[in-house]
Amino acid sequence: MVDNTLDATGLRCPMPLLKAKLQLGTMTAGQELEVLASDAGSARDIPAWLAHTAHELVASDEHQGRFRFVIRVGKQE
Repeated sequence: MVDNTLDATGLRCPMPLLKAKLQLGTMTAGQELEVLASDAGSARDIPAWLAHTAHELVASDEHQGRFRFVIRVGKQE
């Protein structure tokens, strides 16, 4: 079960990623953030950025042009 949801639907790249970064920075390790986005760039940008962080992409999917990501917060440095 997710702890917070960020609805970035309608925002264009890079705003969904930037808003996700800000939200993740306010959360504690182990919590989960659900990110909803409609910009296709998010499907590439969010997983690519997460690969270089302590955060974990738990799930991602796309349905009718709407992208959903579930991110588990890693330890903040």
